[in-house]
Amino acid sequence: MASWTSSEFLYVEIKPPGIRFLERFKRSGKLSFKQYQALVFVLTFIAYLAFHATRKPNSIVKGTLSKPSTGHFKSTENSGWAPFDGPDGTALLGQIDLAFLSVYAVGMFVAGHLGDRLDLRTFLTIGMIGTGVFTALFGVAFWANIHSFYYFLAIQTLAGWFQSIGWPCVVAVLGNWFDKKRRGVIMGVWSAHTSIGNIVGSLIATGLLKFGWGWSFVGPALLITFLGIVVYLFLPVNPPAVEAERDGTEVDSTMRLGDTITESFLSSRMSTTGFDRRAVGFLAAWKIPGVAPFAFCLFFTKLVSYTFLYWLPFYVSQTEIGGEHLSQETSGNLSTLFDVGGVVGGILAGYFSDQLEGRAITAGGFIYLTIPALFLYRTYGHVSMTINIILMF
Repeated sequence: MASWTSSEFLYVEIKPPGIRFLERFKRSGKLSFKQYQALVFVLTFIAYLAFHATRKPNSIVKGTLSKPSTGHFKSTENSGWAPFDGPDGTALLGQIDLAFLSVYAVGMFVAGHLGDRLDLRTFLTIGMIGTGVFTALFGVAFWANIHSFYYFLAIQTLAGWFQSIGWPCVVAVLGNWFDKKRRGVIMGVWSAHTSIGNIVGSLIATGLLKFGWGWSFVGPALLITFLGIVVYLFLPVNPPAVEAERDGTEVDSTMRLGDTITESFLSSRMSTTGFDRRAVGFLAAWKIPGVAPFAFCLFFTKLVSYTFLYWLPFYVSQTEIGGEHLSQETSGNLSTLFDVGGVVGGILAGYFSDQLEGRAITAGGFIYLTIPALFLYRTYGHVSMTINIILMF
């Protein structure tokens, strides 16, 4: 148990109940440092995987919701769902995405500051369960026969707030346990949670779509709620919180803010008096070397990736591939190949960055290669299924 202080808050972190349970099966009565690292890696991985899984139903059901309807409140799968079944249906769906991402962006900044001052395990759990609740409420509209645009807008706005808690928390916890050595490979493998989460969310949402589009939201919502409980029971936030000690071969395992852009909001370090966490101000963060260029780099990368995240299944279903249109289910499953490519690319990028010892060169190189890949997919993706799959990957 460790005391944490700041100028505004004082709280004590208690060893998670799941850790105490696991220790009963250890002869030494405690887990090793490497076992804690493995546990942290897996738990933060599946936590953010679940966050991304709950973002995919929107893109999967877009085609179903926006199908033209012969009546104002037709709600069968073949007739769309008001208010999205009219001529401005896709524009309304786009407005919901915009509201989600706008709140998500602001919420990331707020969550980062709160994460410096709150118990990260509890804070992350709140984000996961809150995300599950509002993802499910979006799907509840199917059974409650809700057709108000403002209902969907409000639900997505609130979901954005809870979603924003995820990233600052998981990178902070991961940073407390891993050092700089081979960080490119570690982050490359770990960051696959984004793509795998998209794949899992797509498969769940697509598989449940035939039972009604509401289930496409409820499925991922139940997943993240369950995993949120697992995180609360087992996640060790930092070594002092679980009294973990490094062996003689371990080096300082703390990711400092100045070392890497991945810990963009939360600063952690070891001091002679214990594990000290200090909030980093907005202007101070921008003055850290590398933050500004990498932030803009990530901005434009996300501009592309979120376009694919929210609109790729819809685009595929509305585009003739090899002379025929694909069903919503097939389009959703096919779109997962984009994320399969993301898993492979992320791991390769991490490996190359370690070998070259050049993060910026690797990031810039991969981004420049994205430009012709996007152009080729737009120009030749419709020629045949094989070409579409290769270029999407």
